[in-house]
Amino acid sequence: MKKSNTKTSHSRKKYLLLLALSLGFSLLLVACTNGTDPTDPGTTENGAEESFTLEELAEFDGQDGRRAYIAIDGVVYDVTDVPEWSGGMHAGDRFIAGKDYSNEIRDVSPHGVSVLSRAERVGILVTE
Repeated sequence: MKKSNTKTSHSRKKYLLLLALSLGFSLLLVACTNGTDPTDPGTTENGAEESFTLEELAEFDGQDGRRAYIAIDGVVYDVTDVPEWSGGMHAGDRFIAGKDYSNEIRDVSPHGVSVLSRAERVGILVTE
């Protein structure tokens, strides 16, 4: 009877050790992450909005797998997932992502700024 008790005690110690190691590893993983998504180009590490110059904005033209951003009235929007901006182009090829369209959205666009509610705000446009 004593052997069975020793065997149970040994199994229990292994289980507790394994549980402690798993918990420690989980805590280590959580402690090593900062809670932000490193693939999100719209915010900085401290959660603040990103600032874009016109030159930087031009890099987000929606071509070759890049995200499609546009600026309106100093605000930069991600239109990558807006169907009308498929491939970084809008209204045929009249408008190409990566530019400031503040004037065009008021003067030319039939829909105005109301459609921007479908796009995610990712930053601000700054003058160089």
